[in-house]
Amino acid sequence: MPGKSAIALVALLAAILSAGQVSAQNYPTRDIAFVVAFAPGGVADTVARLLAQGIGPKLGRTVVVENRGGAGGNIAASAVSRSSADGYTFLVTTTALAINETLRKNNGFSTSDLEPVAIVASSPEAMVTSSGNPAANLADFVKAAKGKGRPVTFGTAGVGSGSHIAGEYFFKEIAKIPAIHVPFQGGAPALNAVMGNQIDLMETTLGGGAAAQIKAGKLKGLGIAAAKRAAVTPDVPTYTEQGFPEFDAASWVGVFAPAATSPEIIAKLNATIEQVMKDPSVRGRLAAIGFDPIEGSQSEAKNYFRSEVAKWGKMVKALGLSIN
Repeated sequence: MPGKSAIALVALLAAILSAGQVSAQNYPTRDIAFVVAFAPGGVADTVARLLAQGIGPKLGRTVVVENRGGAGGNIAASAVSRSSADGYTFLVTTTALAINETLRKNNGFSTSDLEPVAIVASSPEAMVTSSGNPAANLADFVKAAKGKGRPVTFGTAGVGSGSHIAGEYFFKEIAKIPAIHVPFQGGAPALNAVMGNQIDLMETTLGGGAAAQIKAGKLKGLGIAAAKRAAVTPDVPTYTEQGFPEFDAASWVGVFAPAATSPEIIAKLNATIEQVMKDPSVRGRLAAIGFDPIEGSQSEAKNYFRSEVAKWGKMVKALGLSIN
């Protein structure tokens, strides 16, 4: 027969497990904070507020959105990674989290300090140019660029962004033509520059404002880095359709928790997010701005995030990029 100490240990473990289950069942007992890694009005902020509006009523608590931008999303990520793992503080961020694991040398935290809860929406990287550019698509543009005798100029919303890396990688490793990156302080000035013919191209995401400008006829979509065409811009072909090797690159928005957060709480929030993402009005609002809604379990989100860290890390290393 087991000794008293063994019985006591089993009883203690059972009590801890039971307490965790009760905690998850009663969760949440107070308001929840979504710490957004970027400024108000951006993609991450827009998606975070959509989620907050849907999650709050389902959990019977307010989800407060706090913006804490800076360092390419690292300020918010570092703060959340060090916060109490009680299920009341979550990070809402973008592909930047996966990129920064390799790109930035002094993050102050590791992605292993955060646990993916859900990846909720994604928008493909795209090459756009002014509406008056004679190129019909990206293949035409590359062909013409090879005969110009000067580097292509392409703008992005900033150094170290997913668009910067995707654009550099396309020109250096796929198209193999010289290109000069022109970083701007945000997407809006870069869009204005390409529409004004100050730069040849802009690398951006459809959800970064490009889709609306393409639909309005102010920009020409040359190609998207996705497996299939986007519903919001059905006339813009994929890179693969144009003879370039298969290349997928997208900006996504995801929710992350401190790594030590209870799995039961993470599972409950994931299930709630899944319900919100099935709402036709939420899906419609995301689609209208160029984002594809994503549904999936917490395990699927975790696997996807790991693959994104590896994919973007490979591109960063191939380009020899680094930010201290």
